[in-house]
Amino acid sequence: MKDKINVLLVEDEQTLAMIIKDTLDEQGFSITIAGDGREGLKTFFEHKPDVLVADVMMPLMDGFEMVRQIRQTDKTTPALFLTARSAIKDVVEGFELGANDYLKKPFGMQELIVRLKALLNRAVVESKKETFFEIGNYTFDPVTQKLEYAGLVMELSHRESEILKRLCLNHNQVVNMQNLLLELWGDDSFFNARSLHVFITKLRHKLSQDERIKIINVRGIGYKMIVE
Repeated sequence: MKDKINVLLVEDEQTLAMIIKDTLDEQGFSITIAGDGREGLKTFFEHKPDVLVADVMMPLMDGFEMVRQIRQTDKTTPALFLTARSAIKDVVEGFELGANDYLKKPFGMQELIVRLKALLNRAVVESKKETFFEIGNYTFDPVTQKLEYAGLVMELSHRESEILKRLCLNHNQVVNMQNLLLELWGDDSFFNARSLHVFITKLRHKLSQDERIKIINVRGIGYKMIVE
């Protein structure tokens, strides 16, 4: 594991945020702070942290909604919720949305550090597992960026591969266009949205040998891949 662990802390209580930052700084972590869910969402895609720590109850966008949107394009970055809420349904909702751990306020800083290191160790193990997708009669390897059909191998560009990987991970679900743009282009401008649509058109063409495969444009929201 690298020396500096980059943590994004999304917490609207400024005093608590600074206590956590000061403590983790002393332990060799590198901390970026966001004060609400909207800022946290934007900062997440800008900084690509190793781990996300987020309060649940926040203004503008709560932690649950923020993580739900992140998980549409990022399934792997560990996420830990901090919350004063302890109802079982809240805990269950958090895990269903893609949280990896839960810490109830008030908590000890040492416990937070132990949880963070455990999450990162688990993430390292998971990242070493090879991911391979079958899409109808195609096979897709996002590591080598190769798409194969009936012995014919097509090499994908980095962005083609990253878009297709997210469509595969969210099979039959809508992948949010804004999140794709923020993560792969860095901003969600009109021109980048047009560029994304061009990449989608290229992928449709490359997957056209199997008529069961469709990449659907969900107007104003994003794209969904289905295999009929």
